[in-house]
Amino acid sequence: MMTKEQLIEAITLYFNENIPFNKLVGILVEEVSVEQVVLRFPMKPELIGNTFMGILHGGVTSTVLDVAGGLVAMINAIDRVFQSDPAMIQEKMRKIGTIDLRVDYLRPGYGEEFFASATVIRHGKKIAVTRMELRNEKNEQIALGTATYLVG
Repeated sequence: MMTKEQLIEAITLYFNENIPFNKLVGILVEEVSVEQVVLRFPMKPELIGNTFMGILHGGVTSTVLDVAGGLVAMINAIDRVFQSDPAMIQEKMRKIGTIDLRVDYLRPGYGEEFFASATVIRHGKKIAVTRMELRNEKNEQIALGTATYLVG
């Protein structure tokens, strides 16, 4: 049986290598723990939403915040049930999904590289609430998000 750390490492690898949309955007998991998840992705022409200003598309912003929030909710869910039967852990992972997502766009998405971080605000038996943030390589805050996930 895998240790909790090995399972988290396997999930990180899966997020980096096996989710087609994450690869399309260029999302890479930089840091993952029960406390926080940090994702990184580069600006590229396909991600521009405003061609006149050359800024990140708002849909990409919300998507990356959702990915970060979902990943930290998943890691927290694993942490809570790790001593359980492996089949139960796998079943929980299959059921994780976004219930609600709110994004506050604070400034235009200028940058060459972006970092999305997420933490868990509250985690219950069925629901997790996360707080997310998107910054550029200059550490300028681009957007904030709050999301609720089904985790049980």
